[in-house]
Amino acid sequence: MPSRRDVLRLGAGALVAGVAGCSGAPTSQDATTDEATTSDPATSTQSGAESVYTEVYRESVDSVVLVQADTGQGTGWVYDDSVMVTNEHVVGAASEVDLRFNDGEWRTGSVLGADPNSDLAAVEVPDPPAAASPLPLQSSEPVVGQEVVAIGNPFALSGSVTTGVVSGTDRAIPAPTGYRIPDAVQTDAAVNPGNSGGPLMSLDSEVVAVINSGGGDNIGFGISAALTERVIPSLVADGEYEHSYVGLAFTAVTPAVAEANGLDEPRGLLVVSVDSTGPSADLLEGSDDTAFVDGERVRVGGDVVLSVDGTDVDTFEQLLSLLALQTSPGDTVTVEFLRDGERRTVDVELGVRSEN
Repeated sequence: MPSRRDVLRLGAGALVAGVAGCSGAPTSQDATTDEATTSDPATSTQSGAESVYTEVYRESVDSVVLVQADTGQGTGWVYDDSVMVTNEHVVGAASEVDLRFNDGEWRTGSVLGADPNSDLAAVEVPDPPAAASPLPLQSSEPVVGQEVVAIGNPFALSGSVTTGVVSGTDRAIPAPTGYRIPDAVQTDAAVNPGNSGGPLMSLDSEVVAVINSGGGDNIGFGISAALTERVIPSLVADGEYEHSYVGLAFTAVTPAVAEANGLDEPRGLLVVSVDSTGPSADLLEGSDDTAFVDGERVRVGGDVVLSVDGTDVDTFEQLLSLLALQTSPGDTVTVEFLRDGERRTVDVELGVRSEN
């Protein structure tokens, strides 16, 4: 029988993304650059007037910190009066980290909680500088093409700014556990080692996402404001966050999968396997065979999940986002599925995802 870890690691394809986070071993001082080749965003001009990016920078930079842990450096930002947000992979196993604010002041922060399944961490700093005010989370969903500003400490270059747009939404990106972080935001703003944990800002100076990783030229990712808003309060209050677990592994129903399984149309998610100790055990059935369609090996057999609580799920990303943002462990969801051409429904009580 597949293990809980095996089930969750299966999905619809692989996404390769390198961690942008820690910039190597901690340094005792800032990296320096040639003045002739760099500029301060706070004093840059555009046609004789300040850029809109300068305004975002000035409103936000005092709330962005350099995070120094035993394993290296990253970025964080002020979530409320005494809590900073960064990535789990930045703080690692540390119980304390050092933080440097924009005015050069250092503080020691206590790690209140870290969640490797979302790659988020909360760090408490009781006495931050007065200028370090909380950054608000964007309440509306990001849209493709929306302009954004990344502020952070790539290669320990403090207060650096890169700009771009939201390139994609509802991505599923690798977590440090090897599972997937749902509802992620993709951007073409440059993301480099040391940026992780920093804010991806809107032009209204709101946090669109928490920068997490970079996967190549002009491709970076961040944990959405919506998921951050769910996870961080739990880390502050309890030191941990519990993610909903349905205990199923899927593959998308492509035209080839639909043909092999005698389906009328390519929609929904084919259940590949079922965790024998998970919430869906004895309720849903996995695939038990494969077949070739036009030279492509595809899965045959198994239930096809069409919707959860009335919301259609045609992609793995849609299902992950629904579970992450609209459910909690212990909730009961109604799953609509196809079995042998017949539509059925079943109620599943969600469990808790393990960390490994």
